[in-house]
Amino acid sequence: MAGKATVPPTEKKAARIEIIPLIDVIFFLLATFVLFTLSLSKIVSLPINLPVASQSAATKDDNDMVTIQMSDAGTAYWNRELITVSDIVPRLEQYRKATQNPRVLIAADGKAHFGDTVYALDQVRKAGIDQVSVETRVRPTGQ
Repeated sequence: MAGKATVPPTEKKAARIEIIPLIDVIFFLLATFVLFTLSLSKIVSLPINLPVASQSAATKDDNDMVTIQMSDAGTAYWNRELITVSDIVPRLEQYRKATQNPRVLIAADGKAHFGDTVYALDQVRKAGIDQVSVETRVRPTGQ
């Protein structure tokens, strides 16, 4: 027995489940399921005819509206006419009395102060005019 080598008994490795390939398979199945369900849904729409504004109606309505534009110099424009800020109140009173359905558009140039624009909005509300619009695009001074 001297020439015989002894081999140690081999240890049995414990079986274990690798989770990373399992996660990959689950994500693949999820992606396949999502793509399959999206391809089943059909978009159904109804054709509609949207109303179109006519040019003559818009022009007629705009003739009754007054535009008050505030400028960066602390002045205001009443329908493109240069006025002082203190002239806004009497003109609004006169406009409200003279017009059956008064409407006001408040605009400002690019450098006008926010406080002046809010002052004009407050004066319009104090004059009792309910239909007030505030223009969100910047226009050149006096336009």
